[in-house]
Amino acid sequence: MSYLLTTLLKKHEVDSIIKDTIDKVLVLRFGRASDAVCLQLDQILSKAVRDVSKFATVALVDVDSEDVQVYVKYFDISLIPSTVFFFNAHHMKMDSGTADHTKWIGAFHRKQDFIDVVEAIFRGAMKGKLIVNCPLPPERIPKYQLLYKDV
Repeated sequence: MSYLLTTLLKKHEVDSIIKDTIDKVLVLRFGRASDAVCLQLDQILSKAVRDVSKFATVALVDVDSEDVQVYVKYFDISLIPSTVFFFNAHHMKMDSGTADHTKWIGAFHRKQDFIDVVEAIFRGAMKGKLIVNCPLPPERIPKYQLLYKDV
């Protein structure tokens, strides 16, 4: 399903979509088209993209592309898929009860979960917030263990 969504392979493409997306939430999925969990997330994103089109733009970023490694390092994309949210070129964060508020790690369980998260980010951003609370119940938030290097 990733062929239905815009795929960004170059740094300047990521730069321009972040800069040019105004008054909408920008959803960037960092991952690989060959990964099973990424494909599951891509299917959910492609089904929901029409429903969120009035307040969100969805794009995919290939983590294997050499040109976007600066973003992979900056956002610490060590687990894939990782979904990062922006509003008017500001990085939006979400408190989902996990250790990392900067991105959503893993796939959403269903289409409505994704729509609810994007809508919560949009509503918070319109009020001037840079971090919002996750609207999903804890059982529908993917669990993962963070490993810190050299600590």
